[in-house]
Amino acid sequence: MRRFQKVRALKFGLLAVIAVTLAGLATMALWNSLMPAIFGLRVVTFWQALGLFILSRILFGRFGGPPRRMHWRHRLMERWSQMSPAEREKFMEGLKGGPHHPRATDPIA
Repeated sequence: MRRFQKVRALKFGLLAVIAVTLAGLATMALWNSLMPAIFGLRVVTFWQALGLFILSRILFGRFGGPPRRMHWRHRLMERWSQMSPAEREKFMEGLKGGPHHPRATDPIA
């Protein structure tokens, strides 16, 4: 079992190194193709681009994990479990037409 864990950890480490390298290269390529032409800024190296990527993730995003805006699904499931069968049917009928589809009870403009 230990050998399997070592191989798995090695694969994870290799994938992490590849992901970080690709993120740095993508940041460097985007920066160097856009920023000097648009704003007259200097070209960055791979390490500077990797630093920019990490800084942007710290300031504006997260490292991995589920997206933050998934709490709506939990609220919907909680409300669904508290609905009666008639309320569920009414809810599903409201979804059938989509958000821009006029319902039979809506006045026609």
